[in-house]
Amino acid sequence: MARLQIKRIYDLPSANDGHRVLIYRLWPRGISKARAELTEWCKDIAPTLELRTWFGHEPANWHEFQLRYWQELDTNPDAVKHLCAVLVDFR
Repeated sequence: MARLQIKRIYDLPSANDGHRVLIYRLWPRGISKARAELTEWCKDIAPTLELRTWFGHEPANWHEFQLRYWQELDTNPDAVKHLCAVLVDFR
């Protein structure tokens, strides 16, 4: 069975990574698309800029951030289905 790993885009790709999927709305600074070695960029499922700005990396906002992100996902079922299909295809 395939494993799902969570890894920062700034960490170098390794042979053990398997398929690499970026879930982020904006392209990360300082990373070329060639260096990222991505299989897919699923930006539509990432938290919106508005939600990320509201969160502000404040630990006290984490619980509410999760609730709001789930609400965003509920309004974007196509992106959720696409990511699920990507994960199934790469098993």
